Amino acid sequence: MLASGLLFPDAMKTICSLLLAGAMAAGVAAAQESAKQDMKDAGSDVKSAAKHTGKGIKKGTKKGVHKAASKTEEGAAKVKDKTNP
Repeated sequence: MLASGLLFPDAMKTICSLLLAGAMAAGVAAAQESAKQDMKDAGSDVKSAAKHTGKGIKKGTKKGVHKAASKTEEGAAKVKDKTNP
């Protein structure tokens, strides 16, 4: 009879309430840890994307500058050929 809670219904309600509250608190703590790790992962992903973008911009800029310099030298050579008799 004791296990069924008929003798101490208030005590059983209290015990069940405490167990339920403990289980809910554990679930909330696990969810917070998961959210914290998700934020860390998102930050790392953003950092990685920024690095890759920066490297791509650097490569494109370098290529453009070299191409412009090459065309400038080509144009200067043409002008020199036209001005020299």
